[in-house]
Amino acid sequence: MSRQGFRAGLVSPRRRHLLGALGAAWPLGAWAARGAASAPEEQPLRIIVGYTAGGAVDTLARLVGTALARSLKQPLVVEDRPGAGGNLAVKLMLQSRADGRTLLLAANALAANVSLYQPPPFDLERDIAPVGMIGRVPVLIAVGADSPLRSLSDLLRSARRKPHELTFASPGIGSTPHLAMLQFEHAARVDLRHIPYKGGAPAIADALAGEVDCVAVNALEVVDLARSGRMRVLALMSPRPSPVFPGVPTIAQSGYPGFAASVWYGLVAPAGTPRATVLRLNAALRQALADPAVGRAILGAGGELDPGTPGQFRQWLLSERARYAALIRNESIRTE
Repeated sequence: MSRQGFRAGLVSPRRRHLLGALGAAWPLGAWAARGAASAPEEQPLRIIVGYTAGGAVDTLARLVGTALARSLKQPLVVEDRPGAGGNLAVKLMLQSRADGRTLLLAANALAANVSLYQPPPFDLERDIAPVGMIGRVPVLIAVGADSPLRSLSDLLRSARRKPHELTFASPGIGSTPHLAMLQFEHAARVDLRHIPYKGGAPAIADALAGEVDCVAVNALEVVDLARSGRMRVLALMSPRPSPVFPGVPTIAQSGYPGFAASVWYGLVAPAGTPRATVLRLNAALRQALADPAVGRAILGAGGELDPGTPGQFRQWLLSERARYAALIRNESIRTE
């Protein structure tokens, strides 16, 4: 099954307008302050993000980071370092001193990239000190409001009638939504054509414009568009339905029991960070996750908070590494 393709070229005026609208629709922009003023002797808390400024991960990092820095009584600096599927941000974090002042806002790519890229860009066990999980939000399948696809059943009927013609957009090859859709294609025995983009915003913009049939994306990025009626969510990949998306079935409810896919977030530090420092950061993270603003951001997108210990997050990372290794091997996925 061919899964190659790339969406490039000039940006149409309509698409440019849609990209601007997406930025305006993102509800957490008020939290995008770059840092706080501090006395020269104060050492800021630095959170590195492997994605573009203003996107879902960047904004979540600023929101969680603000609450975390408040708990630690430190100023905050958020540094965006997109590129190489998040690997540039990991590299920057690993080059930092293991003193607890530099953290990475990690997502699924941290576990997937050790199999997706060869040779592996880092060693998940040797190089990473897990601090704690933040939470999860569902991956979902959505279409523009003008799409003829009204339900997941419509999508499946169309895909079976026209194998490898129905297109789905994702934030990129090897991204969490891309890998989730591969799992769905396998479960549903359909063949869709993948159109990878460089991020969620342009993928969503082309779905809104009707240039692709549907988009698989992090729920954080479309919740406001769905509420406004500009996008229609066909299915959630969460284990359970969500009141945030009333009437939208899960994939599991649609005839594929046990199916679930989510984007998860957590904080990690460079290996060698003292255990006492990791535990202090974990306690501050738990306190930050009790902040109502953080809860509203994640729960408001149909997600769930999942504070836990550094050891629990380590076990999660290792289990995700094994799961992604099998999926990437079985689907013969390669980065370009």
